[in-house]
Amino acid sequence: MTKWLINAPSASRKNSPRLRGWWTSVLLMCALVLPGISLAQDASVRSGAPESYVVKKGDTLWGISDMFLEQPWLWPEVWDVNPQIDNPHLIFPGDTIYLSYVDGRPRLSLARGRDVKLTPNMRITPLDLAIPVIPLDDVNAFLMRHRIIGPDLLESSSYVVAGGQEHLITANGDTIYGRGYFPEGERAYGIYRAGDVYRDPTTLEILGYQAQDIGNAQTKSSLSDPVVELEVTRVTEEVRISDRLLPLDERILDATFQPRAPDVDVEDAFMIAVDGGVTQIGTWDIVVLNKGEREGLQVGHVLAIYQTGEVVFDEIAQTNVSLPDVRAGLAMVFEVAEKASYALVLKSNRPLKVMDKVKNP
Repeated sequence: MTKWLINAPSASRKNSPRLRGWWTSVLLMCALVLPGISLAQDASVRSGAPESYVVKKGDTLWGISDMFLEQPWLWPEVWDVNPQIDNPHLIFPGDTIYLSYVDGRPRLSLARGRDVKLTPNMRITPLDLAIPVIPLDDVNAFLMRHRIIGPDLLESSSYVVAGGQEHLITANGDTIYGRGYFPEGERAYGIYRAGDVYRDPTTLEILGYQAQDIGNAQTKSSLSDPVVELEVTRVTEEVRISDRLLPLDERILDATFQPRAPDVDVEDAFMIAVDGGVTQIGTWDIVVLNKGEREGLQVGHVLAIYQTGEVVFDEIAQTNVSLPDVRAGLAMVFEVAEKASYALVLKSNRPLKVMDKVKNP
């Protein structure tokens, strides 16, 4: 399975990934024969879907699925597995996808657009050729800059108590001093600044804080000292007194995860914030949801976005009446914290906004 490691490098982790999006260079894939999956009852073919499609560079699995299906996240359920292809969820430019019907049910099948050498053991495939489920470059860059941290972690984490030579730190190699809890064995730390407060709009519970990436540092003195000396290894802006120091979080973003409907009922869920502070939300924008692991959300869950129905005046009954909520788009969860989540808007039929509802699709 292809994965992206989202982690900032430091001098003590010479093998850490770079700061920008990248593909892991190779994937070792076993020659695996997967059983066919029967079609879910609510899967349906989109009107005007092509009988075949040749994959092009820049395509995404989501876009291809949306071309064929009314419910794009059900694409794996209509997949007709070719036993000669070890991983059908890795699709490459030049491959052809065919739409056919078996016993009246639609099926999608794949034909490789190039020669594939079959071996009984393992094969090495360059992943920079495979198309992703969704455009991951923007998501990767976002995860480099943002992190949801809970109130408990924020309060218990170590922090910058002073800077070397009493000046703001603006370059690699400068010294800062930290105070608080430093886990044994951890040498590399991210420097974060608490940003927006994420609060549940219904219960007013604090769900977490946006942790803004400031840079990285590594410890120079003993972790048992009351004040720990650290060397700055990367900065995005000036380090300030009280900025938080958190162990580097190796976050994994699966490049081949499958969008799917949640297996739990999503209730009282809203888009409570949007990256960049824009007023109108559209396709590929990143939003914050007021639900997380606690409510059963997982990476890959697809949610429908609804806008609250208008209130109109009933001239016959002489009273106001609320119209039904209007479905306005789709979003997919790609990062989950305990009480909140980040989601990517996959489709928007109209301009969306903060406090639009999200429900099971």
